[in-house]
Amino acid sequence: MWQSSPPGSIYDYIRVASFSIGPDGLIEQWSRRAAGLFGMASDEVVGKDPVEAFMPAELRPDAHRRVGEILDGKEWTGLVPFRIPGENSVRGLAEIYVMPSETDTRERAALCIVVDVRALRRIETDLAASQAIFGQSPFGFVLFGTDFTVVRANKRFATVFGGEADDHRGRTVEDYLTRPEAERLTATLRRVLETGDAVTDLQLVGTPPGSMGRRHWSMNLYRVHSGSGRPVGIAGLATDVTQRHIAAREAASARRNLALLNEASARIGNSLDLETTARELLDVAVPGFCDLASVDLYQGLLTGEEASPGSWGGRHHESGTGSAELRRVAHASAVSDALPGVIPGARTGGTAEADGGTGPPELGSVHRYPFHSPCAVALRTGRVEDVPGDERGFVHSTLAVPMVAHDIVVGLVQFSRTKGSEPFGERDRALATELAARAAVCIDNARLYRREHERALILQRSLLPPGDPEAAGLDIACRYLPGNTATEVGGDWFDVIELPGHRTALVVGDVMGRGLRAAVAMGELRTAVRTLALLDLEPAEVLSALDEVARGLGTPGGGERSDGFGAGGGAQWPSRAAHKSREADLSEVYLATCVYAVYDPVTRRCTFANAGHLPPVVAEPGEPATLVDVPPGMPLGVGGEPFEEVEVELKEGSLLALYTDGLVESRDHPLDEGLDAFRQALAEPSQPLEDVCDHVLTTLDTRHGEDDIALLMARIQGLAPNAVGDWRLPRELRSVSRARELARVQLTAWGLDELVDTTELLVSELVTNALRYGEGEIRLRLLRDRTLVCEVWDAGLVQPRRRRARDTDEGGRGLQLVGLLSAAWGSRRTPRGKTVWFELALPDGEPAAELSVEQLLSMY
Repeated sequence: MWQSSPPGSIYDYIRVASFSIGPDGLIEQWSRRAAGLFGMASDEVVGKDPVEAFMPAELRPDAHRRVGEILDGKEWTGLVPFRIPGENSVRGLAEIYVMPSETDTRERAALCIVVDVRALRRIETDLAASQAIFGQSPFGFVLFGTDFTVVRANKRFATVFGGEADDHRGRTVEDYLTRPEAERLTATLRRVLETGDAVTDLQLVGTPPGSMGRRHWSMNLYRVHSGSGRPVGIAGLATDVTQRHIAAREAASARRNLALLNEASARIGNSLDLETTARELLDVAVPGFCDLASVDLYQGLLTGEEASPGSWGGRHHESGTGSAELRRVAHASAVSDALPGVIPGARTGGTAEADGGTGPPELGSVHRYPFHSPCAVALRTGRVEDVPGDERGFVHSTLAVPMVAHDIVVGLVQFSRTKGSEPFGERDRALATELAARAAVCIDNARLYRREHERALILQRSLLPPGDPEAAGLDIACRYLPGNTATEVGGDWFDVIELPGHRTALVVGDVMGRGLRAAVAMGELRTAVRTLALLDLEPAEVLSALDEVARGLGTPGGGERSDGFGAGGGAQWPSRAAHKSREADLSEVYLATCVYAVYDPVTRRCTFANAGHLPPVVAEPGEPATLVDVPPGMPLGVGGEPFEEVEVELKEGSLLALYTDGLVESRDHPLDEGLDAFRQALAEPSQPLEDVCDHVLTTLDTRHGEDDIALLMARIQGLAPNAVGDWRLPRELRSVSRARELARVQLTAWGLDELVDTTELLVSELVTNALRYGEGEIRLRLLRDRTLVCEVWDAGLVQPRRRRARDTDEGGRGLQLVGLLSAAWGSRRTPRGKTVWFELALPDGEPAAELSVEQLLSMY
């Protein structure tokens, strides 16, 4: 047992040996340790002179003298160099203590104790280094014994846990840590002692004496052995890593905040709906940032009131009784459903008043915050306010954050954390402000978009034909479906324009682009179409003139040609300024497609011209619907290409459809499929026209909401033959009386006797002018529909011009008389001359109004 488990001793670390010298000065006894120190067995040494055996030659004389003195009874201690056997160049240095002794025969002898000085020097150095490291280390150093009590601690350890270093001897881990942490450390100490495996970076949490804050330590543990290799304890090196934990927590918080902001950028503002944007904010904040949250928006913002700094009660318009009215548009909770009534704004700090009561406002309710409440203060000042915790202790930290966009407070968002979550810090306040600001900008953008969208819709609808348009020889039905609120207003339009001779112009167009500017461009083009239609130009001429208008929409001022040619008709080189303006405003250029058709109910012929629009569709009775083959031409605004016309004779009862691309085009199917489906939907054109429109819209996959849809449908109903009177008159004076007679007979046959006198007078004037100023054969035509129309044709190209006759003139007052007696009059060019016409309202049983004296005098 002694050999297998030697006790801990200093001799485990230093080399000590002994031998004895007999009376004759020779080695008499040789210990095993001496054999190990000098490297010689006892049979090699016993009986030999130690001086001769171990001492260098130059030291032997003095050594012999010393040995003689020792044998005379003197003690001696000193350093003696010795030669290590087998190592000629290596010398040892031994500290020898020689003690005189006596044999059993009373003879003088000596006992020698030898210590290897080199081992002593190493121990001395190790002790000095150990003391320096242990005592001067900036880290807490503690040595646990095998019973896990503190054997030694350094000053740094004592500085943290109080007292002097020696005061900690005998203490256990329970004296420093809470029970769970102490048990964890004890288990780790036991494992290190049993296995010898070191443990690094063991994380411990505790509270030093006299401190209120929790500290974090990182501890390294390793087993300590004696010189013989026996475990004698566990050394622990503890480092205070509290600041590192704080920095790591702050870094994690910063990463979380950046991730939240990144998520907010991606998820907030995807919709242009105010309530949806508020819900998107809460989807980001709960539970990533807080446990509870709510959003209140000013009622004025939701009702569409105009915004100005301080409007809606945001900063300067709160009464002394409370905030302006707000509506709760969203709330979210990540806590248990067992607490449904606990939401931000409840209890003391954020009490909301609704209808005189108190308590948290319901979703969708309109409420006010008390004037001195943190929520009302936040709304007034535009700064974040802390809301006191819930009196029940469930919500312990709430931030009332105003939603500010462009110096306008649009609402309030409240973020709350419940018991168990960390309270909000300064970094959290900054993040809350940023989240609220981003949502506020999106909400303000949605408000601005909604305002522009509503204005564009108002403008767009104000420019569309009111009610159901009426036209001679046509049964008309129309549909206009604007895109939904998430889609910008488009530039689709349609129009039905009455032309002279009971003819009708049908127009459908689409401005490329969206938004208010597209709606404005649409309005300008529609107005231009109506103006050009009143000139009674051919369809191709109308589109050519309309192309000039569209090109002017993209230039500064909107009235100059983009190609640099002046209004005077002479070609001019474009100036550098005009060139730069054109480049700068290239994005302002608006293109549009348009189809323009003119229908004559007398002949049932329709003339089409197309500017890049989808072709019209015609469905004749008993026949499948077909696309009218009209050359598409270039869109309006491109310029440089003429437009072509196609004239088609339509059968009685046929269906003509003009439309925009929103009806047949979708991202889910190609255009050809949409056109085929449209033609199939018109398979039964004999149904009531309104039913046909509804059938088309419900049958086609229009994806309504993606784009505006305009549909204009007309059923062909030509004028009855007995409603038309058409005569040709030779170019001679008697044709004037013949024209009066024909008109009188025709009106009498139609039962329009009340119009005979006026018609005879006006026909006489027009035929006389045709004979005097026109050329070729004269044609007289009377048309009866909703009004009476009289047309006089001749081959002359000179257009009649109304002028004021001088007092001495015998004539020149005919057109003035036509203007005074007719409801409308005018002239238009024809392929072989011109037509002058006037229109009279059909009698309604009331006596016809007579001309006043002022009207008669105006002709002189």
